[in-house]
Amino acid sequence: MPKKRRSPAEVFLNVPYDRKFENLFLAYIVGISAFGFVPRATLEIRTSQRRLEKIRNLIAQCRYSVHDLSRVELDASAPRVPRFNMPFELGLAVAHQMTSGRTHDWFVCEAKDRRLLKSLSDLNGTDPYVHSGTIVGVFRELRNIFTRPGQQPTVHQMGRVYRQLRKSIPAILRKSASLSLYNATVFKELVFVARISAQKVLF
Repeated sequence: MPKKRRSPAEVFLNVPYDRKFENLFLAYIVGISAFGFVPRATLEIRTSQRRLEKIRNLIAQCRYSVHDLSRVELDASAPRVPRFNMPFELGLAVAHQMTSGRTHDWFVCEAKDRRLLKSLSDLNGTDPYVHSGTIVGVFRELRNIFTRPGQQPTVHQMGRVYRQLRKSIPAILRKSASLSLYNATVFKELVFVARISAQKVLF
């Protein structure tokens, strides 16, 4: 009797949703997909009703979570405040890992070295993965995060998948009648295209 094929592990992706972050957002989707994992995000949550509970459930479904805390500066528009969603969702992931009894590994990414020591001192002793705000940096740090036997894409291979995904964006946006990458249907299409492109590049 053939063995049942295991579903790929899911990765909760906690990143800022703004235009300046789009390139890195796509890089995370590509990199996670290239490792054979499935990216998940709060973009999938379509309603605000019981949103916190839904975020907790989404994190609980995932084997891993990647939290980008590079948006700690004040917002450019008034009122000027820092972005709290990312550290808050990191806190939910840490609490889940500590209390659920289920295996969940979380990782923190940053754009600048040593800034986490000041912005979130409770994480002293946790080394962030510093991507320097670049696409190649995200690919490099995902390789450091997911160092393991099995599917291990190179930075060059992830770059090829990234370029293919970039080319598909106009068609994805037209199909979804959207101007933004940050909505549920577009995210689903991005993940699908990244997975198919990664399979073609890596195998």
